[in-house]
Amino acid sequence: MAGTAAAFFDVDETLIRVKSMFRFLEFYLRRRGEPAGTYRRLTDELRAAAAGGLPRHEVNRRYYRLYAGEEAGRLTAAGADWFAAELAEGLFVPETVEALDRHRAAGETVLLLSGSFFACLEPIAAHLSVHGAIGTRPVVRHGRLTGEVVTPMIGPAKAAAARAAAGVLGLDLAASTGYGDHSSDLDLLRTVGRAVVVGDDPRLTAHAARFGWSRLLCNRPPADWEPPLGPGAEPWPEPPTKVGLTGEIHA
Repeated sequence: MAGTAAAFFDVDETLIRVKSMFRFLEFYLRRRGEPAGTYRRLTDELRAAAAGGLPRHEVNRRYYRLYAGEEAGRLTAAGADWFAAELAEGLFVPETVEALDRHRAAGETVLLLSGSFFACLEPIAAHLSVHGAIGTRPVVRHGRLTGEVVTPMIGPAKAAAARAAAGVLGLDLAASTGYGDHSSDLDLLRTVGRAVVVGDDPRLTAHAARFGWSRLLCNRPPADWEPPLGPGAEPWPEPPTKVGLTGEIHA
C-alpha cells in the first residue's frame, strides 16, 4: 500500500521573513539586559568564520555553543515571547503559508525542517498547526544546554530527516513536495517528487530551470542585517577566541 503525501518546508526565509536564530539571539540578549554591542560582538565571530570558508553546518554548531549553560525552560519561554513580538511585525511569508495551508487542507502531513531550534520552531509550528518540526537539537543535561548539538539540521541532514520521517510515518516521498530558498536545501528538494524553489537563489533557480521544478516568487522585503552563513561574505576583523552570551572574552 502506497504511503501518504507530505510537504516539507524549510523555515527561515522560506516560511518566515527572517533568520530566526539570529533574531532570537538578539531578542534574548536584550531580555537578559546585555549591553547593546554584545549581539554584534557575538555574531561577528560567526560571520568571520563563515567568511573564512567554515561549512554552514559547522557555523550552526558554533552558534549553539553560545547557549552553553542556558536553561532550556528559560529559552522556551523567551521563544514564545520572541515569536509574539515578531508576529506583530509581520513574520510570515504569505505565499508559502498559503501553500502550506493547501497541503494541510488536502490531508497531507506537513513537516518543518530547519537549522533553527526549539525556542523558535515550537511557537512557529504551533501557530501553523503543522504535524511537526525537526530542527537542530541541542544537547540538554539537567535542564541546561551543554553547547553541543546532536546533528545540525543543515544540507544533507534535512534530506536524511525527510527520509526518516517517511519511514516512520509511512510517507511516499515520490508523491511529496519540498520547499526551500537556499542552495543548502538542494538535498531536500532532490529527495521529494516535487520541488518548489522559493525566491531567487541562483543555484536553486538553475536547478529549477534544468529539472522543471516549480518556483514560488514571494514579495519578501529585505530583513534587517544578518550575518551571512556561507563562503564569500565580506571579511571582518579577527574575533575573540571564545565569547559567551555575556560577551565576556576568554583567551
